[in-house]
Amino acid sequence: NRRRLEIRDLSKVTDFKNNKELRMDPKQVLEYAAENNAVMVDLKFMDFPGMWQHFTVPLHELEEDSFEEGFGFDGSSIRGWQPIHASDMLVIPDPGTAIMDPFMEHPTLSLICNIFDPMTKEKYSRDPRNIAQKAEAYLKYTKIGDTAYFGPEAEFFIFDDIRYSYGSNHGFHHIDSIEGTWNTGREEEPNLGYKPRHKEGYFPVSPTDSLQDIRTEMVLLLESLGITIEAQHHEVATAGQSEIDMKFGPLVKMGDQLMWFKYVLKNVAKRHMKTVTFMPKPLFEDNGSGMHTHISIWRGNQPLFAGDKYAGLSQEALWGIGGILKHAPALCGICNPTTNSYKRLVPGFEAPVNLAYSSRNRSACCRIPMYSASPKTKRIEYRTPDPSCNGYLAFSALLMAVIDGIENKIDPGQPLDKDIYALSPEELKDVPSTPGDLAEALKALENDHEFLLKGDVFTEDAIEMWIEYKTTAELNPVRRRPHPYEFALYYDI
Repeated sequence: NRRRLEIRDLSKVTDFKNNKELRMDPKQVLEYAAENNAVMVDLKFMDFPGMWQHFTVPLHELEEDSFEEGFGFDGSSIRGWQPIHASDMLVIPDPGTAIMDPFMEHPTLSLICNIFDPMTKEKYSRDPRNIAQKAEAYLKYTKIGDTAYFGPEAEFFIFDDIRYSYGSNHGFHHIDSIEGTWNTGREEEPNLGYKPRHKEGYFPVSPTDSLQDIRTEMVLLLESLGITIEAQHHEVATAGQSEIDMKFGPLVKMGDQLMWFKYVLKNVAKRHMKTVTFMPKPLFEDNGSGMHTHISIWRGNQPLFAGDKYAGLSQEALWGIGGILKHAPALCGICNPTTNSYKRLVPGFEAPVNLAYSSRNRSACCRIPMYSASPKTKRIEYRTPDPSCNGYLAFSALLMAVIDGIENKIDPGQPLDKDIYALSPEELKDVPSTPGDLAEALKALENDHEFLLKGDVFTEDAIEMWIEYKTTAELNPVRRRPHPYEFALYYDI
């Protein structure tokens, strides 16, 4: 009971009044660390597949020239990066990301870092944050706009228990949740019911929604870190599917915030002896977790996507949609980068697999939200991505597709203002769809990535390593393993 009281005491996890949204220089970072009694510095950076990595140094190791000289580490131990014979790399902290880490027992300054080659002092081509920075710079170079804003809606599950084990002669996973509809008959001494049925979790009040307070704790902590939250709620699926929506932000900043988002949600859940997953399709027979991504471009104080065309869009916005639709199969190789992603992207079910656009229509992969008539809210919502993606890479690839559409005036065709799920096969035959699996998506990326290479945003080296890593480390190991359900189908053949 004492532990339960401690982890529910919000003052212990949200009292970060000194965390401010500031762009500090190195001297100010050191002053900020001293003001907050920091004793350690946590250096965070993103690996190629999309996981935050870190190492920590005592505060006395951080000096003003550390923001130019950096800290050395072994790049060969990071997935998809350096070979063993060229393993030395540098992390150079970005002073504008300084903030006190809310989860460390001892006061710890957190800094997000960029990756550099120690020999050439050039930014590393496989550093996802570097790719995102180059995408922002390329947008300005094109003079199409100054700022690309992204607003991802990352769905997730909060489970109570997850067990999995796989070997040459066995394989299983087991998920459990107090909310799981499969637990209506479980002896819980007492079982109180109130468990959302499949596809009925959007969005009843408590006690059916048992996770309101945990999500609020997550929201308060995110906001204390300077991340503005617009809403939180239960999502469609049973067993704790949820959503917390961040206010849109510039590309690199939103990439940073998405990593803080995942870090905070997982660690707050752990405080409550629960577990968060951003896996796209952890449950059979219920909705998966998507990451609908809102995109807009501004030039100065003017929204580029507002106009007098379809659904209040500008011609540039329609061309941008054309770029997304044209490159959507290749984008899936980055925005839906796991074998599990394609358990969600199945024709005829809830995820938008048909490559079409429409206003208000959630069955189209590109939707134009119509909540407001204000030009400032005009944006594209691309509904295909999922939260297993590397945000820096996904947002960069989407921006490059939009730029390609605008530069080449790619016609998106006519909108599809119908319930696509209800269309007959004859009506659907001319509507292209997303790849059926990761292998198909990676092949599409291999064949269609010239648009990503403009401005040296992505490099051939980065694309080749991405495809090689995904194929050898994820796709082939899944291909070679028998699926448990195959025994039910075929054992007695």
